[in-house]
Amino acid sequence: MRAQKKIEKLMEDKQRHILDLERQLGEARAYLEGLTESLKLISRHGGEASGGGGGGDDLRAGSGVFKAREALRKAGKPLHVTDLLAAIGREATKKNKISLGGSLSNYVRSGTIFTRPAPNTFGLIEFGDQGVESDEPPEGFGEDASV
Repeated sequence: MRAQKKIEKLMEDKQRHILDLERQLGEARAYLEGLTESLKLISRHGGEASGGGGGGDDLRAGSGVFKAREALRKAGKPLHVTDLLAAIGREATKKNKISLGGSLSNYVRSGTIFTRPAPNTFGLIEFGDQGVESDEPPEGFGEDASV
């Protein structure tokens, strides 16, 4: 009878241990899911976890913006939106110019992936400083030139 009690006690202990391990596994899965969701949010907003400066994971493959980045990389220099549309195989209609230009401008404003070295001309941050537009006025702006 004593052996039976001992075995039952061992079984109860093991059952408790299994329940504890299942709880820990559930917590670990929840933590992993939270990290995955955080990474998705960061990637969606062009944060560092996605490569930010044009790693590839941050743009949806096949999108116009993705194709524009690939066209710019191939050209190795900034291109006017009309040339970008031609490079990605889209007609240079007013609607397409506005659409692509607006999408690329969002990245320029957030300071990720694309630059705008001239009106309606887009480059890549990875090209370095190629006359990128700044929010700052040009040097000497507002000064009287006759002085």
